[in-house]
Amino acid sequence: MSRYLTIKENRTFSRLYKKGKSFVSPVLVTYVMKNRDRRQPPRYGITTGKKVGNAVRRSRARRVIRASYDHLYPELKSGYEMIFVARSKTPATKTQDVERAMRYHLKQAGILIDL
Repeated sequence: MSRYLTIKENRTFSRLYKKGKSFVSPVLVTYVMKNRDRRQPPRYGITTGKKVGNAVRRSRARRVIRASYDHLYPELKSGYEMIFVARSKTPATKTQDVERAMRYHLKQAGILIDL
């Protein structure tokens, strides 16, 4: 069982795509939105489309994004939902580069706590 809360419902993904704030980089797209319950821990979802590549490349992209999120999780504020969308460069990128892009996006969104 994962210690992180994940987004699995299609309606939540759609709501974040429509109403969330987006941040774009060559390796990652991030959608962020405040949650309805501000005390709830942050929730996240990962999307990898067919343009990323075959199943092996899509799985690698998800693993890299998940590992980056694991490193940043202790620094996140509660009460937010975020979706990370893999791009075609994501599977060929190192975890540190994806984490750097994710940190930049979340800092712009105001979600990271200054430690």
